[in-house]
Amino acid sequence: MLDTGLQRFTGRFLPSLTYRDYRYLWMSTLSSSAAAWALIVARGWLVYDLSGSSVWVGVTTFAAMIPLFLVPPVAGFLADKFERRRLLGYVFASQLAHNAVLAALAMSGVIEPWHLVVLAFFNGSARAAQMPISQSLLPNLVPKKLLLNAIALNSATMHGSRLLGAGVVAPLLANDAAGPAFAICSVFYVAAWISSSRIRSDSTGQLQKGVGAVRNFTAGLQYVFRHPFVRPFVVLVFLHCSLTMSFESVLPVLSDKQFGAKDGFSYLMMAVGGGSLVGVLALSGLSSPVVRGRWFLATGLVSAVMPLGLVFSTSLATALVAAVFMGASQAAFMTLSASFIQAIIPDEIRGRAMSVYLLSIGGVMATSNLINGSLADIVGAPTMLTIAGLTFLTAMLVSNAHQPLRRLFMRGEVAAAPAAV
Repeated sequence: MLDTGLQRFTGRFLPSLTYRDYRYLWMSTLSSSAAAWALIVARGWLVYDLSGSSVWVGVTTFAAMIPLFLVPPVAGFLADKFERRRLLGYVFASQLAHNAVLAALAMSGVIEPWHLVVLAFFNGSARAAQMPISQSLLPNLVPKKLLLNAIALNSATMHGSRLLGAGVVAPLLANDAAGPAFAICSVFYVAAWISSSRIRSDSTGQLQKGVGAVRNFTAGLQYVFRHPFVRPFVVLVFLHCSLTMSFESVLPVLSDKQFGAKDGFSYLMMAVGGGSLVGVLALSGLSSPVVRGRWFLATGLVSAVMPLGLVFSTSLATALVAAVFMGASQAAFMTLSASFIQAIIPDEIRGRAMSVYLLSIGGVMATSNLINGSLADIVGAPTMLTIAGLTFLTAMLVSNAHQPLRRLFMRGEVAAAPAAV
């Protein structure tokens, strides 16, 4: 009976993990994402400790995220030109090298805020390259009918690893041990590199023959902006990321000023990660397009409201509850958005088209974190979170009047006719 129940659970929620190469991609994503979130927490804590200013936190977070605005077009082009699994291995090797330098500087006691900014940019560049490469590889590792399940489980590693990464380094940061925290991140990257090297499936895109390099390079951009469904959809995701997900540079200030808990930043990030894990795992068993569309609408609305939960929290304990719901709604919204986009984009331009999608996400998050971190000292973190939440709530309500998005919300339809590239 127990075996039967386990088989049913696996068959409904974990079918993608029965595919060997997908398992290795899943494990490499889990390890690298844990390292990335641990770095966000450790870097944010250390730069705030060194400078005592949220401006430096915002600058460091900006440096880590701005490569998402610069690197994905190049990485997406390379992912359509070369073997994707090999490119992924090179990316993990560069991230490991970055962490070795960071840990050495922190342990030697000579690290300064500008060191963290420079190294954050380097690490952010590698992570910005990793995302379009791995997302271009993923659909080739499972049958198309399991695409949402595969993306949901992959998102579970990326979002849920906030809990793992932040949880591992939190005790070290509480004891002022940033150097060992960075060293642990290196261990995570070693595991990611080893896992990615075990993938055997060949996966490359296809550049158009007989056309110039510029046209091949911009094919993904042309596809996104000519597609009647993808264009407004990307705009909505853009607003979601800029208004509800750009909170990393604000949380250290909120934790310190509103709750009097300097190390509360780590626990808030853990709560967001735990909620994210629950949110995406709940999606892995969904099969009805109608249900997916309605979940997308619901999670967008909840994601808009949850920052207000942080604002009105009177203690760190209640803020942690709000952070759990915030993580669950945001992660579910982004996972569903990725599955809708991946279901439409042809494999031959997947790297370049996904790079445009990721660019719209990463670039705005980098800019928004810089703005939020800078303004939090002036107008306060609660004000920033309130404005952002109410603005996206308005955007979600207005988007329901747009016919392609309304069909997605109500019936889960994404099959608009593709535009010519």
